[in-house]
Amino acid sequence: MIKKRNLVFLGAPGAGKGTLAQELCKEKKLAHISTGDILRSEIKKGSELGKKANSYVTSGGLVPDDLVADMVAKRLLDNDCQNGFVLDGFPRTVNQADLLEKALTKIGRKLDGVVYFEAAEDLLIKRLTARLVCKQCNTIYNTIFSAPAKKGICDKCGIELYQRPDDSLETAKDRLLIYNEQTAPLVPYYKNKKMLATINAALSKDKSYPELIKVLS
Repeated sequence: MIKKRNLVFLGAPGAGKGTLAQELCKEKKLAHISTGDILRSEIKKGSELGKKANSYVTSGGLVPDDLVADMVAKRLLDNDCQNGFVLDGFPRTVNQADLLEKALTKIGRKLDGVVYFEAAEDLLIKRLTARLVCKQCNTIYNTIFSAPAKKGICDKCGIELYQRPDDSLETAKDRLLIYNEQTAPLVPYYKNKKMLATINAALSKDKSYPELIKVLS
């Protein structure tokens, strides 16, 4: 049984926090929350928050942090969140973290902890650029975790594999640069609040998941 159930997962792209979030939420029956999913849902429902957000989306602008925080707080009132939740990808900035804390206070909830997935940048780049896709059947391979039997060729249909533009080295470096500028300051932010637990994200999934359970127990 884990003691910490209202969580934020923090880490750079490629750290594997999404994979472990899915595993944890499935086993412990927590809600896995993505702000992108919330945004799309509120817009589709045509809620008041959704209408406000849509006005920014349709004009090509960014949805303001306070509006995103309000949508997250509303989502946390749903029944599936009562047993606990994992916020994956939010907050992304210190300002968003401040707004999240205020929004949680309004609905009578609070975070139990923040898990930081720590990994060296060279490993992150390696992971982010390792994905290959079949041109015909769209099967996804990863040269580190699930490489094809024959290099560059799909196991299923024998067609050449390719790398999507968003999996390129340049894109990976850009994503990490944005993370380091905007999101990395959350590590000392939550450390100062004595809420941060760190796990070694360089480990394989079968070794990092028990480490995650340990810091939440």
